[in-house]
Amino acid sequence: MPKVSSVVVPYASYLRVYEPLAAFPEPERGHWARYARRPDRPSYQDELRRSLADLLPTPPIAVPVHESDDAFVTEVDGVLCVCPWRTRLRGWQALDGLGEELPPPVLDAVLPPLVRRQATQDYERWLSRNPDARPWIRSSTWHVPLHWFVLVGDGEREYTGADAEPAAGVPVLRYRTPMVQARRRVARGLRTLRNTFDEGPLIEGLLDVGRWLEEFHPRSLVELDYGGLVHVLPPEELDGDHSAADVAEGIEALRQGDGAAAGEAYARLVERWRAVRDRRSAN
Repeated sequence: MPKVSSVVVPYASYLRVYEPLAAFPEPERGHWARYARRPDRPSYQDELRRSLADLLPTPPIAVPVHESDDAFVTEVDGVLCVCPWRTRLRGWQALDGLGEELPPPVLDAVLPPLVRRQATQDYERWLSRNPDARPWIRSSTWHVPLHWFVLVGDGEREYTGADAEPAAGVPVLRYRTPMVQARRRVARGLRTLRNTFDEGPLIEGLLDVGRWLEEFHPRSLVELDYGGLVHVLPPEELDGDHSAADVAEGIEALRQGDGAAAGEAYARLVERWRAVRDRRSAN
């Protein structure tokens, strides 16, 4: 499938789960096995461009009419692993959060109320027939949620600057970790946080993502990808960004009862990601 455009779309980061091919039932398993052999698989930028292009018609298309048959593919220890896009499902789910992202006049201009109501009704009918459906991908705009960093370790960090691959010229900042390790980190993080706080957004976020991870094959791969954020952040900021290490340091400090060290780690994170989110208003 040809690329929609060469224009880079920034601002979205991703949390993905790649499941081993054996986790998929037939005939879907056969589809992904054939798909993995394609030389022209689209990228996350292609997916995002298509979603934005759907907003251009009048009336706009809030959610794709048909589910995507694309996926991200990787190999782990010789095992083919697949992360289906499920763009239609994710589009429906994203509609719920638009009210928090956009002021009402802007939201109504981008997606009129009638279009949103129709999409909601379509989703409710579809969900009644597919009650166990869940996405393989979560996304966030203009930041990486701090609780995502609990799932990964600094030693799993992969950073490739644009100048490191002249042929591709595409910077990448991501973490990849085995599912069993991600689940273990969630459990340990929750235990420490609950021993310190009664509640809070970090605990709520971890509970939510922990429940989500439990729905996948135990031999899956979890990927935290900065996605388009690498195109708006200077290389020196990306190179110096070790947010997973800061989160781990803060949680360990809490476990040791060192509130001052935990506060310092948290302050570094807040400052770093506030600066990233400030770019949202500048765009």
